[in-house]
Amino acid sequence: MQFAWMLDVAQLLILGGILLGFVRLAKGPTLPDRIVALDMMTISLVAFSAIFAVQTSNSAFLDIVVVLALIGFVATVAMARFSERYLRKTTQESEHSQEDTP
Repeated sequence: MQFAWMLDVAQLLILGGILLGFVRLAKGPTLPDRIVALDMMTISLVAFSAIFAVQTSNSAFLDIVVVLALIGFVATVAMARFSERYLRKTTQESEHSQEDTP
């Protein structure tokens, strides 16, 4: 019986982390902040789903955990590459505009 309430508390804490990640995603001043917040939310959803699988004794949720983790990893890598290219492009444009000014 003690184990059940610990899982409930863990789920509530994870939901709180997801909400805080959403706040950072919405307010994040820079693109890297938003990428890290989205990655943290994905990891939190993986943890939430794993705890839910333990609570319900349903192993189908573990398949969801694996797929969600893989999608989160690929999405984070793709967004990091996009961010790197975007920052490189804006840096080059600012260097060119500074060279043009006397």
